[in-house]
Amino acid sequence: MDLQQRINAFVKLGEFIGQFSREGFRKNDNVTTNALFFDGFKHQISLAHEHNAWFTKENIAFALEGWSNSLTNANLKKWLETYNLKDVSPKNVAIIMAGNIPLVGFHDFLSVLISGHQVIVKQSSNDKHLLPYLAKYLEHVEPEFKGKIIFIEDKLSQFDAVIATGSNNTARYFEHYFKGKPSIIRKNRNSVAILTGKESEVDLKALSEDIFRYYGLGCRSVSKLFVPKNYNFDGFFKGLYEWHPIINQHKYANNYDYNKAVYLMSEYELLENGFFMIKEDKSYGSPIATIFYEYYDSLETLKTLLAENEENIQCVVSKGVTTDSIAFGQTQRPQLSDYADNVDTIAFLTKI
Repeated sequence: MDLQQRINAFVKLGEFIGQFSREGFRKNDNVTTNALFFDGFKHQISLAHEHNAWFTKENIAFALEGWSNSLTNANLKKWLETYNLKDVSPKNVAIIMAGNIPLVGFHDFLSVLISGHQVIVKQSSNDKHLLPYLAKYLEHVEPEFKGKIIFIEDKLSQFDAVIATGSNNTARYFEHYFKGKPSIIRKNRNSVAILTGKESEVDLKALSEDIFRYYGLGCRSVSKLFVPKNYNFDGFFKGLYEWHPIINQHKYANNYDYNKAVYLMSEYELLENGFFMIKEDKSYGSPIATIFYEYYDSLETLKTLLAENEENIQCVVSKGVTTDSIAFGQTQRPQLSDYADNVDTIAFLTKI
């Protein structure tokens, strides 16, 4: 199977999942083998939500929209054009996936297969319905993928390299267990936003997407604000308000009530608007329904602080404050070349 064959298969997969959007699930009879797979995938989406209440139909559809937009012939070719994939010697690459947001491990899955390797997938129990079904579709439209995709639940064995995503605690286990194997091991990271007080209402509304999408459970979700001294949070809260229906999701509401009670009993100072809280805190990872904030004296000292803590930070969101800033509202719309932890997965896979 050459690279173009692999690209063609993922393009067909992109066309398939493009039928499942937030606007509705609309069957397109022109999609390859749709009669076999469309209704079954609708069922898998329902099962995914029943198994994990954080995986709402809207959030699953949002994730699928992103992948459908990425999996085009033009996007895949542009992404891969700078790599030499002709001399890749196929290896068995294991992926240990997180389960915090729908299809969070898909980029690793895509990277392994598109670069010409075989993949061994160990999924999180929180996200186990969607990817195996999409893998079956992939095998159906490109039979040469059969035998190159394996899902396991037991202990990993017979692999040549590994990509593992987990917490800071599990990372220590991974580093010990996979010692001697080529590996990418990812730890906890969070995303931050820098506000200057000059942001427009449109900017702050866009930022609300970075905060609330996937209930803030993603590493690309903004969990920390850096604001100037005497920052007025009125505009910030106004920008968030369109997300107020989120409090109707019972798991989110339970977290909101619990965390609010903890803060009040601990006599922490906080600001809240009935569905969301902000608290001054130097930590980067905030609980659900909460965002931490920290004051800065100058942007230059803030840049130094961010550089010193880069291992804790996935994305920096701002209006051009830093050279690597992501625009407001774009953290959950990564491009194919936006690698987790800034570690180039394809480059790694070409060298194993």
